[in-house]
Amino acid sequence: MSNLRWLLMPALCLALAGSLLADEPTAEERAEALADAEQEAAPGPTDGLADDTAEVVRQFASSRWQDVRDAINALAELGDADGLPVLLALQDRRLYYDQDERVLIEDPLDGELRDAISGASVSRDGLELSEPPLTNPIRRSLRPVIGQLQIFSDDVNLRRAAAEELADRPQAAMLPQLQEALEQETNAEVQRLLRIAVARLQLDADDPEVRLDAVQTIGEIRSSRLKGTLQNFLRTDDDGEPLESSAEVRQAAQDAITAIERREQMARFFSDLVYGLSMGSVLLLAAMGLAIIFGLMRVINMAHGELLMIGAYTTFLVQNLFALHMPQFFNFYLVAAVPAAFLVTGAVGILMERGVIRFLYHRPLETLLATWGISLLLIQSMRSIFGAQNVRIVSPEWFSGSVQLMQGVSLSTSRLGVILFAFFVVALVWLLMTRTRLGLEVRAVMQNRQMAAAMGISANRVDMWTFGAGAGVAGLGGVALSQIVNVGPELGQAYIVDSFMVVVLGGVGNIFGSVFSALGLGVFSKFLEPVTGAVLAKIFLFAAIIVFIQWRPQGIFALKGRSAED
Repeated sequence: MSNLRWLLMPALCLALAGSLLADEPTAEERAEALADAEQEAAPGPTDGLADDTAEVVRQFASSRWQDVRDAINALAELGDADGLPVLLALQDRRLYYDQDERVLIEDPLDGELRDAISGASVSRDGLELSEPPLTNPIRRSLRPVIGQLQIFSDDVNLRRAAAEELADRPQAAMLPQLQEALEQETNAEVQRLLRIAVARLQLDADDPEVRLDAVQTIGEIRSSRLKGTLQNFLRTDDDGEPLESSAEVRQAAQDAITAIERREQMARFFSDLVYGLSMGSVLLLAAMGLAIIFGLMRVINMAHGELLMIGAYTTFLVQNLFALHMPQFFNFYLVAAVPAAFLVTGAVGILMERGVIRFLYHRPLETLLATWGISLLLIQSMRSIFGAQNVRIVSPEWFSGSVQLMQGVSLSTSRLGVILFAFFVVALVWLLMTRTRLGLEVRAVMQNRQMAAAMGISANRVDMWTFGAGAGVAGLGGVALSQIVNVGPELGQAYIVDSFMVVVLGGVGNIFGSVFSALGLGVFSKFLEPVTGAVLAKIFLFAAIIVFIQWRPQGIFALKGRSAED
């Protein structure tokens, strides 16, 4: 029963991580929110637009792009949210006009036509429909106006999207509405974006006090998108005279640029650190199974990369099983793939140990050659079964997207999930080795096989289950890798050298040494690559490891006791 509990723990942990990372709305949820917003803003069959808004909407019945652009700008000046469905329909190419110059909107769900002014349903019989033009100038005018009308929406996601658009392309006529929206806004991120939009418009004010307030606001927010605009305040004309007349504004602009650059440096540091931890977590997942097989059993398993590959292909099979037979639960296939990959790769590991490895203990060279042959056999088997091309694995919705850790620092949900999953696997291995009878017997056999046998422990049985556990942990690494790299027959070849490097550097047989070395290598590589380039960074990394191993052959954390003397 306790073993079953251990097997179910990975699935429970991944499900919990999924629920924590599922706060970001999916594409479908955003689309539904947009459709709901349009339906709420749309006039009903008995409603109608205000006279001035209706007059502007009639201008969309034109084939000239200048007329359509003027109509968009006129709606922006009116600021009437009832005109939003017309703009959304134009953006999605669902806006038409007939031979009588009636402006019609096509429903995105059932395709029904309705009058844009009265909201009444219109039959298609006998209609000659034409589309207003949707050129690039129209699109550039359309997006900020949609944002302006959506900024008062009840949906925070719509307000955030509108504020993001307005922060980049505000129009001068929108300033009163933006200030009103800013006073009413309660969401911190939307407030920040609206402050950027207002400050961008106030930078062009004639009053130097207004410009000063805008520059100081930008410096407080430290918005990188306005750094170039602030630099214009420090430029001079051909005669060397500053373009900005106010010295106070120029000094504020310089202070704001300095604050923005400090934030950018901090964001780059944390971004590299987080991405380095992500790279290190991938290395850790790839090496954790080897830390058991090579670190504890002293078996040079050259087929370790192929165990990762089997875990990834198991994830692919579970994905297809859910897609064919349980499509309503497809988003949970990754949870089921965790125990499945552990069991499948564990079974493969047991077969390897019982069929080949157990005859080669204490013969490392022959073990290396035998496992290398097994790796070639497994690669060719996967190539014969699944083909030589990479297979397609689709991440669940809750495992897609990105998470903003701080301003300017974001990480994909899959990478963040890999970090959490890596630490879960470490905890699982630690508990297995220190809090279970199997772990106690493994440590006893690895330290002194003869003494363990004299105490009634079956060394052959322990060898089998230890190798199977190490292979199963490698399968868990394959599940995580399937979400961030291509899955093909050659998947494991890219990680075998790095896995041995992590285990040896951390200290052979020391689990936490592998954790420290994997994360350290990931962070070190990420900080070194921008300076030297990816190739030279790899060379320097290998050279540093060689020098370190020459100085400290036991690794970062050396084992103590009998096993350290073997």
